[in-house]
Amino acid sequence: MSLHRVVALVMPPQSTFELACAAEAFGVRRPGLPARYDFRVCAERPGAVPTLAGYDMAVTEGLTALRTADTVVIPGWERRGEAAPPAVIDAIRQAHRRGARVVAICSGAFLLAEAGLLDHRRATTHWRLAAELATRFPDVHVEPDTLYIDLGDIATSAGTAAGIDLCLHLTRADHGAAYAAHIARHMVMPPHREGGQLQYSTVPTTDHRPESLAPILDWTAERLHEPLTIDDLAAQAKLSPRTLARRFADQLGTSPGRWLLHQRVRAAQALLEETDLPVETIATKVGLSSAANLRRRFHTLLHTTPAAYRRSFTTKLQVENAAR
Repeated sequence: MSLHRVVALVMPPQSTFELACAAEAFGVRRPGLPARYDFRVCAERPGAVPTLAGYDMAVTEGLTALRTADTVVIPGWERRGEAAPPAVIDAIRQAHRRGARVVAICSGAFLLAEAGLLDHRRATTHWRLAAELATRFPDVHVEPDTLYIDLGDIATSAGTAAGIDLCLHLTRADHGAAYAAHIARHMVMPPHREGGQLQYSTVPTTDHRPESLAPILDWTAERLHEPLTIDDLAAQAKLSPRTLARRFADQLGTSPGRWLLHQRVRAAQALLEETDLPVETIATKVGLSSAANLRRRFHTLLHTTPAAYRRSFTTKLQVENAAR
C-alpha cells in the first residue's frame, strides 16, 4: 500500500506550532504503529525560511512538491494582510483541482480564501481573526466558535490546539479511531474534541481557577461499559450536576452527556476495527445497551452503520496486508 503523501507549505515567517501540529500527526514514526503517511515540507523558494520563534528552518523542496501531494497543509499565514505570491495561489489551486485535500490551520484559512477555495463554503479560523476573515472575504461562511470544519476536500481549524484536533480528526477519518487514538496517546493528548465544540472557554469572573476535569474524564473512560449517568459523574467529581455541566462547558465546550456519548461511540469504533466481536457485544462493552441503540448513535454521529464502518476498515486492512 502506498503512503498517503502530506505536504506542508510553509510561508515566512512560519509559526512553528502550527507546523508541528501537522508534523506530529503525519510525520512522526511511532513504535507499534504502521506508517501510513509520507510527510514533507515545501516553500515557494527552497532554502532558509524564517520562523516566529527567531530561528530559520531549512526547507529543501519547492512548490513542485504539491503536484503529487494527497493532502496539502497550510500551517498558518502570518502575512495575511499582504497579497499572497501568485505562484503559491496557483499551486494551491492546481493541487485542489487535481483532487488533493487542502487543510488550513489557524490563519492558513486566509490563504485558502484568497485562492477562492472557500467561496460560499463553511470555514473557521482563530476566534481573534474570524471577524477579519468574514470582512475581507464576504463570500466565506465563517463560523467563529468552531474548533474545526472538515468538508472532505477542504478543512479549516481554529488556532493552537485546534490544529492538533483537526489533524487527529483527519487521521481518524483516513485510518480509523484506533489508529488516531494510538497517536493521541503518544502525544499525551486529552480526549478528542469534536469539531463543533466551542473554541474557547468563558473568562472566569474571579481569580479562582477551577480544578481540571482530567481525573473525572479518566475515571469515566475506564468505565464506559457501566451504565453511567451524569449524576454518577457529578458524585465522583464531588460536584453538583449543575456545577459539573458548567465545568464541562467552560473547559471542553460541550455537555457531560454529549462528551460521554462520543466516548462510547469512539470506543465502539475501535472495537469494530480491531475485533470481530458481534455488534450486540460491542454495544454492551461500551455502555450503549443494545445493538439497536449503537446503530442509532452511529447513524446520528457518523452517518453510517456499525456494519458499514467495520467493512470499510476491514477492506483497508486487507489491502494493506496484500501489499506487504
